[in-house]
Amino acid sequence: MISKETLFALSLFPYLGFLWYLSRIQPTPRLALYGFYGTLVFVAVTIPAGIYAQVHYGNTLANVDWLHGGAELFLTLSNILIVLGFREAVMKGNSDQ
Repeated sequence: MISKETLFALSLFPYLGFLWYLSRIQPTPRLALYGFYGTLVFVAVTIPAGIYAQVHYGNTLANVDWLHGGAELFLTLSNILIVLGFREAVMKGNSDQ
């Protein structure tokens, strides 16, 4: 059986492929693209935060509120950028009609 850590690591490859493709197609809103790349920042922050929670508190990241909230902040910011980017594209598309 594949561990959740291995599955998590393997899931980065399809996401990197998605980002590669998304960055090559023209109609992708820049702000949304930054948000999708921001998701990688979330992953980069979550991994060391999880290790710190385990070593320092002897617990998982999900059970150390201040660390978990701090890591989730990066996901929230990424999601906001994605939504604002696509909102801008939709608003711009509506004004072209």
